[in-house]
Amino acid sequence: MSEKAGTVTSDASRAATMIINNKQIQMPVRSGSIGPDVIDVARLYRDTGCFTYDPGFTSTANCSSKITFIDGEEGVLLYRGYPIEQLADQSNFIEVCYLLLNGELPNKAQLKDFDNTITRHTMVHEQMTRFFTGFRRDAHPMAVMCGVVGALSAFYHDSTDINDPTHRMIASHRLIAKMPTIAAMAYKYSIGQPFIYPRNDLDMASNFLQMCFAVPCEPYVVNPTVAKALDKIMILHADHEQNASTSTVRLAGSSGANPFACIAAGIASLWGPSHGGANEAALKMLEEVGSVDHVADFVKRVKDKSEGVRLMGFGHRVYKNYDPRAKVMQETCHEVLDLLGIKNEPMLKVAMELERIALQDDYFVEKKLYPNVDFYSGIVLKAIGFPVSMFTPLFAVSRTVGWISQWKEMIEDPEQKIGRPRQLYIGPAQRDMTPIEKR
Repeated sequence: MSEKAGTVTSDASRAATMIINNKQIQMPVRSGSIGPDVIDVARLYRDTGCFTYDPGFTSTANCSSKITFIDGEEGVLLYRGYPIEQLADQSNFIEVCYLLLNGELPNKAQLKDFDNTITRHTMVHEQMTRFFTGFRRDAHPMAVMCGVVGALSAFYHDSTDINDPTHRMIASHRLIAKMPTIAAMAYKYSIGQPFIYPRNDLDMASNFLQMCFAVPCEPYVVNPTVAKALDKIMILHADHEQNASTSTVRLAGSSGANPFACIAAGIASLWGPSHGGANEAALKMLEEVGSVDHVADFVKRVKDKSEGVRLMGFGHRVYKNYDPRAKVMQETCHEVLDLLGIKNEPMLKVAMELERIALQDDYFVEKKLYPNVDFYSGIVLKAIGFPVSMFTPLFAVSRTVGWISQWKEMIEDPEQKIGRPRQLYIGPAQRDMTPIEKR
């Protein structure tokens, strides 16, 4: 990070000039520590009577943040300044949680204390187990999670005062700790098996695996390679700047809503196939291709725009280069497939052939349609034994720490205001109402 890390500067000599209706106005240009400068348009309406128009807010910074930085052109992802590749290789998920939440990597004592705190918050109130029986047996786990996480505020009244720093921290710990338990319970309910309680002797990834796959009638031993792969998946998905679900959490939080409600809103946003459901969509695509024999024809159809065939799990809206998370996930993917000895499964053979083509074919290389993290993570999760319906809930488990870190930062930001986007109205102008007899 540069010397400007943690600061936002404004240089009057670099103000942007705009001329509207022969009136010239100047707007401050603000600089962060790294990344593009931004033009501050906060006073644009006051000075000109005009709004900006930016569907999807793709060119608009809605906040200043110290948490995550993305350079899509260069394929860079930093958590608090640390490259994602280093964190995935040298750290673990609980340490990354501490980093995102507190701003710095912990020392040994801090990490031990934090790990102990999270571990002892993993249980949910026993009455919450009754919530699950209110859902249909075939309910999607994300539907269940939206409801159960939103209901946490009905059980934990002692951590809903957003103006109290202690309340905010307790709520943060509870959400990070309880989300894996809730997701695992949603999965167990969907397959008709009894809930498995968390164990304090296991790390978060191992604990999640045993809560999902253990049964009361026999012992379950966590495979350390599989646990390590899941831990990496969780690190890679822990935060990703101001994406749709994170922006949803911030927008909900800007109204003063309690943190449990805000995270439930984030889960609802994540559920969309263009966001958290992307790896689920990638697996469905592989299933539709069916076999390696059909890959060449499928690729041909992808290249033909008239076919309307979408290639899922390739390319990224932000990354115009190789997704840095995909590089890490590619290695992990092959490690898990080798360990489990299932590379000959038809769907996984299709995936490997598509990967080979995408990395060599001029069409894909020129358009930079490289396999992204969703492509590889879906393959790994499928290989581990998770059904496709659990891919997005696991994404929510990983992203909770990012959401809560962003929410906490927003609450503590003195510039923060309630979110209120404006619009370009294109409906009817004012008109008089006609009595119903004359319509």
